[in-house]
Amino acid sequence: MDSLRPIKIGVITVSDRASKGEYDDLSGPSIIETLNDYLTTNWEPIYQVIPDEQKTIENTIKQMADEFSCALIVTTGGTGPALRDVTPEATESVCEKMLPGFGELMRQVSLQYVPTAILSRQTAGIRGKSLVINLPGKPKSIRECLDAVFPAVPYCIDLINGPYLETDEQVIKAFRPKPK
Repeated sequence: MDSLRPIKIGVITVSDRASKGEYDDLSGPSIIETLNDYLTTNWEPIYQVIPDEQKTIENTIKQMADEFSCALIVTTGGTGPALRDVTPEATESVCEKMLPGFGELMRQVSLQYVPTAILSRQTAGIRGKSLVINLPGKPKSIRECLDAVFPAVPYCIDLINGPYLETDEQVIKAFRPKPK
């Protein structure tokens, strides 16, 4: 990969109201700000705000993975128990492998702050050379969850033959096994 070309990271806000312009999306920009804090690697966000429609979510994840070659795709919203919350179903539908440990850890961390975290259904999976992570919808929860799982993200992307992500170790330290 050309080291001057930025690594693409997909950021998808799933929200009926934000996609209609009824309110400003705070969650997607929160993800971008957090990743800017974490990463020293040259990267660029591919950012979209879409409605809570399973086919739209599936198609957006597929487009970001297959057409835009995003190494990481982070969604926010649509992970609760409400009828229109279908982000995990869309993610599972388009991923070849699921990584339930991401959701387990995010719920564990969130339960330290709010008892309703047990209702969250975030998950993660692999589509081709893309890691897809579902996050909750609140900016504070996004940061808490990313702080918990992001140390494993660069190595996961290494394992699926994605680009090498480097972090600012003063902010967050990525875990990679020591070479033998």
